[in-house]
Amino acid sequence: MFRASTASPLDPPLMKFAAIIAAAAFLLTAVSAHATSVQFDKTWKEQRFSLFSSNDFDLRGETLGIGSSGTVSMLWTRVPSALWPTRNASWQWQVHKGVPATDLTRKGGDDRNLALYFVFLPKQIAARMQDADVLDLMEAPGVRVLMYVWGGNHVQGQILPTPYLGERGRTIIRRMAGTGAEDETVDLAKDYQSAFGEPMESLVGLAISADSDDTGTRIDASLSRLRLLP
Repeated sequence: MFRASTASPLDPPLMKFAAIIAAAAFLLTAVSAHATSVQFDKTWKEQRFSLFSSNDFDLRGETLGIGSSGTVSMLWTRVPSALWPTRNASWQWQVHKGVPATDLTRKGGDDRNLALYFVFLPKQIAARMQDADVLDLMEAPGVRVLMYVWGGNHVQGQILPTPYLGERGRTIIRRMAGTGAEDETVDLAKDYQSAFGEPMESLVGLAISADSDDTGTRIDASLSRLRLLP
């Protein structure tokens, strides 16, 4: 014979479970409320590395479409000073067609599907360079760059030197070469400490690149829902 549950709304186990659910919902709401959505709009500028090599970037608000056909270039933007203390970030990215696995430590042979750059400067220097372009930022005293990468033949999570930035930059492998769709959440402060052995500075710039010029292949990809969090 079926009997309905005789549990009371005040049963301690149910009350504890309800409290846990309520706390989790509050935490998610609080985090969401403090996250800043990065829009892909006209504030983003393309930086070419060759006069005749340029990717296709399709700015669609919350989503950036990216096409690369034997080309390489970078799209970048400054981070407002109110967001310089950012310590965490999240995003979604998708690769429909990508380049083969390469050695990302080798200059001239380091194609990758996508790279998301976070550019940091000491606060005093950042204040003096608010009008600088991305190349000047990359050369500024004290600059540090974290590059989260989808691509390469390296182990996921590995931190690598870059063949272009020397001690100023580090590559962090998030996804090995291949296709698919992934959600990412990163602790910038923790990764910065691991990469450079020092506390994180102010986040002053963001950049995104796709690189297919060395292998002469094609990339069809997108990056969306980029969020900066305290």
